[in-house]
Amino acid sequence: MIERSDLAPIQEAVHALCADFPGEYWRALDRDRAYPEKFVAALTKAGFLAALIPEQYGGSGLTMSAAVAIMEEIQASGCNGAACHAQMYTMGTVLRHGSTEQKARYLPAIARGELRLQAFGVTEPTSGSDTLNLRTTAMRDGDSYVINGQKIWTSRAEHSDLMLLLARTTPREQAKSRTAGLSVFLVDMRAAKGKGLTIRPIRTMMNHATTEVFFENMRVPAQNLIGQEGEGFRYILSGMNAERILIAAECIGDAKWFIDKAAAYARERIVFGRPIGQNQGVQFPIARAYIGMRAAELMVREAAELYEAGRECGAEANMAKHLAAEASWAAADMCVQTHGGFGFAEEFDIERKFRETRLYTVAPISTNLILSYIAEHVLGLPRSY
Repeated sequence: MIERSDLAPIQEAVHALCADFPGEYWRALDRDRAYPEKFVAALTKAGFLAALIPEQYGGSGLTMSAAVAIMEEIQASGCNGAACHAQMYTMGTVLRHGSTEQKARYLPAIARGELRLQAFGVTEPTSGSDTLNLRTTAMRDGDSYVINGQKIWTSRAEHSDLMLLLARTTPREQAKSRTAGLSVFLVDMRAAKGKGLTIRPIRTMMNHATTEVFFENMRVPAQNLIGQEGEGFRYILSGMNAERILIAAECIGDAKWFIDKAAAYARERIVFGRPIGQNQGVQFPIARAYIGMRAAELMVREAAELYEAGRECGAEANMAKHLAAEASWAAADMCVQTHGGFGFAEEFDIERKFRETRLYTVAPISTNLILSYIAEHVLGLPRSY
């Protein structure tokens, strides 16, 4: 486990990189809903997106705590890690359950930046967060699987070479258990585009590069099946925990950005002959946002340490994501309120970050589902869904 003091050089390096991508860069992209290609390339070149790939495959071989520090600092510096964060958390499924050949074939190229694994195909229009009820099918046909179905909210599909895809290989009524019959595939989208794969962008309130993806008799080589057929749901669970921890870290970074922005403005803004931060009606919400952020930050650290120690961390990952998302949204609202009308002005970057951080109380898992998980699996209450 990396000590907190050892993370400072990593955070400083990330901060220095982010300084080359100021608010003007993100505002221009936001207006055109464009992908931050230069930013992602810079992160890749610096090795930050290969943080969780072992050194034997050309990665940095860092821990989850280090990955948390990277993603947090990206957000705290005013940038947006959502453009590339999937490459962090999809690594777990490949590393833990991929074959030796798959890891040797893909991981070094991903670490070098020659391949991007940014797309995670799980959610569907009819099932939403009910992953076990997904309808996308993958049927074995010789040395291939033929895939049919649809995914939605598959972010970065247009800017990724590879997709981690969850599909049903055994009809639900024939599966040996509720969680069986789902399989994970590593899809080479470069080969599949125009051959059964269609990607359609979805315009949203923030620049998130999200899409819906359609599969029509799309063939995937059987060698791209990860692990054993029918065991895919179990494989992606650890990846989902990593996803929640890293998203939580991003929320902590967002909260820190909003709090710093609000505190600086409250010290400098003079109204009625005094700084507005002298008024308790202004300073108390900032202090409350800081307290909420610090409490959530501790939960994120605990979840990350459990994850990297190989211990069960489902509850902690969910609680970290819930607390951090709530903290970032509260800080965002406070920051707008502190700035008044200027909080809505594009040049202050607050309204952009406000829209971006709002996503995380809804996705990648909604608040209600987290509360249901804690109620059932921690408190022993009856299953509600």
